[in-house]
Amino acid sequence: MQTIDVQLKEALQKAIKKAFDLELDVKEIQIEIPKNKEHGDFSSNAAMQLTKILRKNPRLIAQEIVQNVDQETYGIEKIEIAGPGFLNLCLEKNSFAQVVHDILKRGEQYGNQPKQDVHINLEYVSANPTGSLHLGHARGAAWGDACARIMKKAGYDVTREYYVNDAGNQIANLAQSLYARYNQALGIPKEIGADGYLGSDIEEKGKELARKYGDRYLDASEENLAFFRKVGVDFELDKIKKDLDEYRVHFDVWSSEQKLRDDGAVEQAILKLVEQGYTYEKEGALWFRSTDFGDDKDRVLRKSDGSLTYLVPDIAYHNNKYERGFDELVDFFGADHHGYIPRLKASMSALGNDPEKLHVDIIQMVRLVSNGEEMKMSKRLGNATTITELCQRVGVDAARYFFVQRALDSHLDFDVELATKKSNENPVYYAQYAHARMCSILKQAPDWQEPEVYDQLVHEKEIDLMKTLEEYNKVIRDVAKSRQVHKMTHYIQSLASKFHSFYNACKVIDPNNKELSAQRLALVKATKIVLANALDLIGVEAVESM
Repeated sequence: MQTIDVQLKEALQKAIKKAFDLELDVKEIQIEIPKNKEHGDFSSNAAMQLTKILRKNPRLIAQEIVQNVDQETYGIEKIEIAGPGFLNLCLEKNSFAQVVHDILKRGEQYGNQPKQDVHINLEYVSANPTGSLHLGHARGAAWGDACARIMKKAGYDVTREYYVNDAGNQIANLAQSLYARYNQALGIPKEIGADGYLGSDIEEKGKELARKYGDRYLDASEENLAFFRKVGVDFELDKIKKDLDEYRVHFDVWSSEQKLRDDGAVEQAILKLVEQGYTYEKEGALWFRSTDFGDDKDRVLRKSDGSLTYLVPDIAYHNNKYERGFDELVDFFGADHHGYIPRLKASMSALGNDPEKLHVDIIQMVRLVSNGEEMKMSKRLGNATTITELCQRVGVDAARYFFVQRALDSHLDFDVELATKKSNENPVYYAQYAHARMCSILKQAPDWQEPEVYDQLVHEKEIDLMKTLEEYNKVIRDVAKSRQVHKMTHYIQSLASKFHSFYNACKVIDPNNKELSAQRLALVKATKIVLANALDLIGVEAVESM
């Protein structure tokens, strides 16, 4: 069943064809819900879009469109031309009730968009396995997971990927830290060092290894350090997976940097850049001529001491993702990686990959505010606020909701007090309370059956609510395309608000009017389905009682 906005696009498309013998793709026609109700139920700028093509005054174009619209077939009560050529459309009052029937028919499947032949790779979190996930990771995890859920709902083939940085200096520091704790547990003094990891988890793991293996790994050989490196990475990665699981975040693929190195992919990437002539040597180091591809300066690939920069394995990793045949690659990077984007895109161009397929969204910083004061974070010192600690304090639902309610490129102050308030000031409480109220209403009518017709849902508040339900499909498509997940929370708040307004203005269960009651109960159930669906898309539970 087509949604109303799609039906209206089709009506305008046919009118344009009839008036101007012009074939216009339905996707090019814009339909919006005006903020001012006086401007109709829907509006379109189609006439202005056609100005350049037809070389006519947009109001004249609008007049010809209006004259050729089949109002009766599409349930359009009237069309008015406003301003420079906007088309304001008012629908017959019973036009919106169809959405209630559609939702009840499709249930949880409502909002599922047609399958898209587009395979998208989303990479997010990708924290080094050197400690627990903190607030910055929590925001990226909530956002990336919600983005994946919404894209799947929109019909895209989505792969959720975690890139494990299990090689390099930080992993070496982790191994040395665990080795030091192991020594200490055996009563042997051993300094961790300024760059070591001081968290209690590493200390406890060192004690566990001492109990299990005794002095077997005391010798600081390369083989033994490799043991501590593997044990440390596995230990930290298991913790990360457990934290993410409790946070309702799951990945389809876990890619290893160390495996890329072991498979020779890293050296192959360098070799290919050299063969293509995009490198040069200077002061004993190997440089990538990234300025040839728009970067502001060239980048070092291999330092004069022979070690690789962080950029090299990232080049190999992203090239690997291209080789796996994804149509679009999306990375979610922290704010400190903003300058990394041009060099990464430059490297993909140099390797013959289309840089336009690579999209990088920046995650701005998070401040946890408690009692009016910011809580400082330092993962290396082991006193960062972790995802688990935050969820224990405010709950998974509030954590997930608060992290996606503001645009990703905006700094976020996470207000702990607000997140735990049981009042309408708390947006997640407001949304969940609306769902619980719907459940309560439906429980009062256990024998309710869906009506065959919907001809009495004509109250202003009923129409406002049905319009918002109708908008759900458009929101899914728009969010999936733009990756602006916070727009889904805006929709959730709007839907909850429209429902509360409807409930306060309209008596749902009226023993003296069973026909109207049945139709209003159907509207309540349809709203409940959509609200639960929308909450699930951002990883928040739709509770049945509060």
